[in-house]
Amino acid sequence: MAKGKKTRPAEESEIPAGTPPSFGGPTGPGSGVETTGRFMIIFKPGAQDTASVRSVLSKVAGIKDVAGTSDFKGVEFSTAALEDSDTMHFEMSGVVRVSADAVQSMAMSFSSDTDSPILAIEPELVCYTSAVPGFPPGVPIPVAVPILSPADYLRGYQEAVNHLTDRLAGFGTAGLVAGGAADAAGAGAAATFADNAQFTWGLQATGVNTSPFTGAGVKVAVLDTGMDLGHIDFAGRAVVSQGFTGVPVQDVFGHGTHCIGTACGSKQPSSGVRRYGIAHGSTIFVGKVFDNRPVPSAEMGAILAGIEWARTNGCQIVSLSLGAPGVAQQFQQYHMPTLLALNSGCLVIAAAGNNANRGPSFSGFRPDRPISNGVVEPPANADAVIAVAALDGQLRITAFSPRSTNVGVNGLGGIINISGPGFQVFSSAPGSGHRLDSGTSMATPHVAGIAALWCQATGDTGRALWTRLVSNVIPLNVMSSDCGAGLVRAPQSPT
Repeated sequence: MAKGKKTRPAEESEIPAGTPPSFGGPTGPGSGVETTGRFMIIFKPGAQDTASVRSVLSKVAGIKDVAGTSDFKGVEFSTAALEDSDTMHFEMSGVVRVSADAVQSMAMSFSSDTDSPILAIEPELVCYTSAVPGFPPGVPIPVAVPILSPADYLRGYQEAVNHLTDRLAGFGTAGLVAGGAADAAGAGAAATFADNAQFTWGLQATGVNTSPFTGAGVKVAVLDTGMDLGHIDFAGRAVVSQGFTGVPVQDVFGHGTHCIGTACGSKQPSSGVRRYGIAHGSTIFVGKVFDNRPVPSAEMGAILAGIEWARTNGCQIVSLSLGAPGVAQQFQQYHMPTLLALNSGCLVIAAAGNNANRGPSFSGFRPDRPISNGVVEPPANADAVIAVAALDGQLRITAFSPRSTNVGVNGLGGIINISGPGFQVFSSAPGSGHRLDSGTSMATPHVAGIAALWCQATGDTGRALWTRLVSNVIPLNVMSSDCGAGLVRAPQSPT
């Protein structure tokens, strides 16, 4: 197994006694971290129950008026309450969102208290979609790209050469753990896939086109820009929707509609196009966590509300094609909620980000940007989240897909777990249309949809489903630091 390769989810961890809370993070000008001005208070395990949390808020900060997610049931979650409340307790996640004024007194009280029930106090992050920069067309998504010196350019060139050498030599090949998946993809990186009249290249490469499973009985939540609820290809499908940003769920950008199409689209699209959807028998949960600004953004509060809504409704899988662009820092506001979700049987799958630029020989290379291996972004860099890299039709890593970095004591870095098709992916678009998009955003719903097939085939959820996915991959002639365990593979027979 390659060093730093994360094939299993984070263990249910105990916070060591005497661990002081951490505060803030690398924010401000030049940090690449965009925040809302509010703060997220993350409580330690054992201090996350409603009574304990509200007692701390009252005693330390004088906060008595607290809205909680348990005040709202299922699809009736109040968007207005999420937006209007100064203090929101995300009760299933061990997190409280507060104003900047409220958090100052808490930080002073707990900064030296090693027995504090608080694990961390962090600024509330803002995320963007993880399609390739330039989505929506003509509108660049902000990406934190470092200004490189000539020495950095040379270093990047050398890394690209080393990477190519490793691939040609076969070093770093992700080994097949179980399942005999090589038959589905041919000879690893030598195989080339393209859309045909029946299936997209991604469905062929991952074996979805030959899988007997449909995702029936599985609930898949896609937290994104919403969905074209009237799309002809989804007529008659079971769809549950909820907004968390105060705007209609109807998708005006297409990113969410595209991701939902890949994860859960029809087996035989009514529009007559080739099949592009995976878990066509699943129940679709559409959570709109993005606003409708020209460049849509998603605040952490909306993402947390979406995860809790998905868990409340019994979703086994949550797909997040979003991230904090170019940010390497790990944050407890992502780790704790996704760990608790994983422990409850809800697997969170997230896009690794598109902040790399590997070199001219890689699909999706941007000549206007410096060469870089990039970083795995939050939330994908959280230990309890499956981080997804993007491949092209030749099963090579794409230029924009980042490389794993070892997580050090400073909390920087993240590990790629698995790969999915993420270049020139055909799927649904608003107005009952279709389009090609690229990005780790597109790879992520491939993994989410196939996770639904495995869930149906085996009954696995949570940690068992994580293990099932990474143990039944298609091996690749790509370094595991780039592709994780390998290419996600659909189940081919009852297990």
